[in-house]
Amino acid sequence: MDEVTVSNPDGPLDQDRFLLCARDTVKLLRNHPSLALNGGTSAITPVIKDPIQYLDGTRVYIQGSMWDGFADGKGDFTDGPYEIQNPEDFFKPDYYKYGFNPEVGNVGMPVAATIRATMPPEGWQIPLFKKLSNGYIEEVPNPIWTYHKYIAYSKPGKAQLVNYIQYRALLEGYTSHTWSKYTGFYGCRSAAEPIHVQFNLATYSIEVVNTTSEELPNVAIEASVWDLERECPYYKTSEKLTVPPKKTISTFEMEYLKSKNPKPVYFLLPKLYDASDYRIYSRNFYWTGGDYKLLEPLRERRPPLKITSLTFIKGSTYEMRMHIHNTSKKPDSNTLLYRNNFIRKNSSGDELDSSESISLLHWEKHEISLYEKIRRNFSREHNQAKVSEVNGTGKGVAFFLHFSVHASKKEHKNGEDTRILPVHYSDNYFSLVPGEVMTVTISFEVPPSVTPRVTLHGWNHHDGHTVL
Repeated sequence: MDEVTVSNPDGPLDQDRFLLCARDTVKLLRNHPSLALNGGTSAITPVIKDPIQYLDGTRVYIQGSMWDGFADGKGDFTDGPYEIQNPEDFFKPDYYKYGFNPEVGNVGMPVAATIRATMPPEGWQIPLFKKLSNGYIEEVPNPIWTYHKYIAYSKPGKAQLVNYIQYRALLEGYTSHTWSKYTGFYGCRSAAEPIHVQFNLATYSIEVVNTTSEELPNVAIEASVWDLERECPYYKTSEKLTVPPKKTISTFEMEYLKSKNPKPVYFLLPKLYDASDYRIYSRNFYWTGGDYKLLEPLRERRPPLKITSLTFIKGSTYEMRMHIHNTSKKPDSNTLLYRNNFIRKNSSGDELDSSESISLLHWEKHEISLYEKIRRNFSREHNQAKVSEVNGTGKGVAFFLHFSVHASKKEHKNGEDTRILPVHYSDNYFSLVPGEVMTVTISFEVPPSVTPRVTLHGWNHHDGHTVL
């Protein structure tokens, strides 16, 4: 057996091949409309025939992501962190030393179905826990996870909840200081929407981020707290606001969260809405407090749901629009107004309160303009309408709901991945408080001779429900 060659940390072993790859990369990127500079890696070594010079030469070239103004500018390894952090730390002004950090990331655990589809059965075992003599718990992953550079969670059963919190906090911490300390960010859909409402975990204040070039007038904020006992102990709305362009503003503090007896774990739902017609610009949802073990009993408290869906089919292409309603009874409170739900206006200016029980035809009538483009591309005889009602065990938050699309099979092997991929979701992994409604659209292509099955799962709907 040939000896395994170890790469040289000071440069590539095959310099010519490396330069061929570098040349192709320059050609690929040099005409990109948003390219401001050329960036290399620390593996590039000085050579006479530098492809940057003879294939571009029109802009600054930086030999590595931590040189010449990035991080400390000296090439020291000052990027990261890459492991689980306290979410509130991302909001503290002194957390990062530099306004433009070249790399920052976190643990990203795939869902169980992806692990089963990409690893052999011996890689499906979640990490074991070993108690050390100093009282700490060591997380011991299986060899396959170790090979893929697994970074410990300490609580693998809640990996997806931790992922969501970590990446949103990482990005919202940046946007909280954007234009005052940080000058660049990129991230996931939830935290990086152009107009965004967020909770500052360090100051306990509600913030509004306006990354657009237009002023945002006549808006207001609604914030509600929901506990695991299915009640709403705190509710507050702001005065009318005007948010300047390219600005992050701080509004009111959540006094309840600083009180003497807040709940150990609670849900926070801030919404930014138009004060004139209650149209919602941004909605966010947090679970916070501390002891997330208390979320376990929530798995058995299944709130009732009503799912109204329209499906448009053309050949192998499916377009679905679903109206998901948490039909739990709202707490008896005069302060919880109907604007706690998504409200739209139809073409006549009449308001549609989506928290009411409405028929499919009524819903379709009021939202027909949203379907007009789809209806032009899909024949009417292939449209399907369906209403699914899921009985529950009482009121409460429908927590961490998500859709998935599978191929219908009477029999399948243990661990077999039956998902149809890719699928485009307008939103997924969302939560609904009592009485609240959300609309989700899904589009996907179905392989030949396959019948799709769309299911809805959640933290407290873990047994799953078939929607299509």
